[in-house]
Amino acid sequence: MSENMQKFVSVSQDWPEKRPASARGADFHEIHREFIAEKAAVQASRCAQCGVPFCQTHCPLQNNIPDWLKLTAEGRLQEAYEVSASTNSMPEICGRICPQDRLCEGACVIEQSTHGAVTIGAVEKYLTDTAWREGWVAPIKPRRERSETIGIIGAGPAGLAAAERLRLRGYQVTVYDRHDRIGGLLIYGIPNFKLEKDVVERRAQRLVEGGVKFELNCNVGDTISFADLRARHDAVLIATGVYKAKALNAPDDRAVVKALDYLIAANRVGLGDEVAAYASGELNAANKRVVVIGGGDTAMDCVRTAVRQGAKSVTCLYRRDRVNMPGSLREVAHAEEEGVVFDWLAAPKAVRSGKNAGVRAVRMRLGAPDASGRRMPEPVPGSDYSLPGDLIIAALGFDPEDVQAQWRTYDLATTSWGTLKVDALSYATSMPGVYAAGDIVRGASLVVWAIREGRDAADAMHTHLQARAASARVAAE
Repeated sequence: MSENMQKFVSVSQDWPEKRPASARGADFHEIHREFIAEKAAVQASRCAQCGVPFCQTHCPLQNNIPDWLKLTAEGRLQEAYEVSASTNSMPEICGRICPQDRLCEGACVIEQSTHGAVTIGAVEKYLTDTAWREGWVAPIKPRRERSETIGIIGAGPAGLAAAERLRLRGYQVTVYDRHDRIGGLLIYGIPNFKLEKDVVERRAQRLVEGGVKFELNCNVGDTISFADLRARHDAVLIATGVYKAKALNAPDDRAVVKALDYLIAANRVGLGDEVAAYASGELNAANKRVVVIGGGDTAMDCVRTAVRQGAKSVTCLYRRDRVNMPGSLREVAHAEEEGVVFDWLAAPKAVRSGKNAGVRAVRMRLGAPDASGRRMPEPVPGSDYSLPGDLIIAALGFDPEDVQAQWRTYDLATTSWGTLKVDALSYATSMPGVYAAGDIVRGASLVVWAIREGRDAADAMHTHLQARAASARVAAE
């Protein structure tokens, strides 16, 4: 064991400096400053180098975390970056936006022993930002070019991860996306204070320089038919994500703004676009009493965006308690520091627009567990109350769009949830040569899972195309 490791007893957990709430609440810049090299090495040295690395097993990408922490502690930063990048197509993005408290850091052995987890995400971000700065991020240069072409629908994390992996093997890759920029929700759904857009743009530029082609403003089913797209390519990957907002199902919910509409408008303004609904105030929280309904990470993005837009007040209404909320507790803590009020165990009954705008809500209590083991919220009789609000945002999650109807592909099998049905190992759909990965398969989930599935689907597509080529050679002989 290196003498640089297992210092969790003598060295306390320490994070990169966090900007004060009074300062960060006035802008959209990331809230944490970078580690300096010495501090990153010291924090990495706290790793216990476990025989069974629970941090790794709880990472969807199975990142070799103990290995690159050890290399970081020894000052071998380029090697540490290369180990990190060997299993992750976007380590600097995961380091910023992964809910490490629910994944690797939450499973860290020294976290369980009350010494405080290794700050894995912060070290991962530091390593890759250093790699970009020092020129260690290698360009995409296939060893040889292949003639087969692959179409990928969706330029989000699953599509980009697959595009990189396939292009490295020499395939001719074209990515189709409905938006005008590369990145999907990495660009338009996640606020800058969690993920600065130049971080996404440099990843996208690397793909472009590596030979991946992008057809933007291309809405499959409208700009091009799915049948025509299939005819263009030897294989197709569907990585569209899920964008359909879950309904609030409360009276007068027409007055409610969808979370993604609100976040896309804010991100477009940050990118320099003119957004009419923002300029009119429809999607702008400035000087308004804001109520966000929901308890996931999207809800946290909305409340923290509203603070930065200059809202008079921001309240998060959630039907369960803090312990049972699905979002990152770190995000909740950041939001509370920035002045967000959390109204726990409360659910909307109706929404009022006009002179007395707001939400008619009811107090909830947690009843018996459901099939998943979570205690079901139920209303407390006679506990109705009013919550004033000029801007009501629903952040209740997302469902898949009806791709069968949109693309006229009724032989593309779906699940009862509306997600695409795929083989668990190969990611193959019911249509020959068509694969799917990411949220359109698993439902609304984490970016890290989308990256994992995009990489795995790319590997499966490679295996399929190689087998098909081998069969063709045999037939020709």
